[in-house]
Amino acid sequence: MKHANQPLALSGNALAAAVANPGALGSLDAYIATVNRLPVLSAEQETTLAQRLRDEGDLEAARQLVLSHLRLVVSIARQYMGYGLPHGDLVQEGNIGLMKAVKRFDPARGVRLVSFAVHWIKAEIHEFIVRNWRLVKVATTKAQRKLFFNLRSMRPDGRTLDPEAVQGIADKLNVRPEDVAEMEVRMYGHEVALEAPVDADDDHRFAPVAWLSDEGEQEPSQVLERQAHDELQSTGLKRALDVLDPRARHIVESRWLGDESGPTLQDLAQQYGVSAERIRQIEAAAMKKMRVALAA
Repeated sequence: MKHANQPLALSGNALAAAVANPGALGSLDAYIATVNRLPVLSAEQETTLAQRLRDEGDLEAARQLVLSHLRLVVSIARQYMGYGLPHGDLVQEGNIGLMKAVKRFDPARGVRLVSFAVHWIKAEIHEFIVRNWRLVKVATTKAQRKLFFNLRSMRPDGRTLDPEAVQGIADKLNVRPEDVAEMEVRMYGHEVALEAPVDADDDHRFAPVAWLSDEGEQEPSQVLERQAHDELQSTGLKRALDVLDPRARHIVESRWLGDESGPTLQDLAQQYGVSAERIRQIEAAAMKKMRVALAA
């Protein structure tokens, strides 16, 4: 086994690439084979390196601590392959957790890095799974996460849970039975794309998005539009007319609220003893006042 002050057996660039991206060595299998060949540190070597990192900020010590534990990340990531996410992505996220653990590791606690790092590696993988497993998040609270990462292993033979099994899991995890039932539905229900795939042969009229809109009288946007129109023609119109003086109101009502045989500008000009242009100006000013009143 190498001394702690000696670099581990790979070039610095290759090792950095391996930590940053498991695919950098060509394939995940090549990556796993490489990290499994890296030597494991003794307790004394680990303590020395950790002290150098803590006291001197020695990045080479940090690198050796990380590299000697990459096989641990691979092993932990393999436990989460049942969620349908690529093993390489899980390893990459676990490596981030490992690096966080190394940064926070204090050898004075008397605990080996392997024990300390497990929590950080799993936490990073958990977060990645929750973010990417489904389009809609299934676990946003601490209790939901507890259910999410235990329900799969506690679900007997992959069968749908009956009420007795739901109660048993709820008792073991100290959560409500309804939370167990809800999580089962959210985990094992299938997501459906609203839009049909671009290259789909099926008629796009049958995509789920086509089912969402009700073109009938109860379609929400049409109901709101109809309500707004009714309000505008009743209380809204009355409020707008009330801001006008009697002459302006009469001109507007005669010109716009009567039938098609209503008076012309010339007729109203003769009635009020002014020019037709003056009637047009009064009408324009009245319309402006009404728009302001309707917007208030």
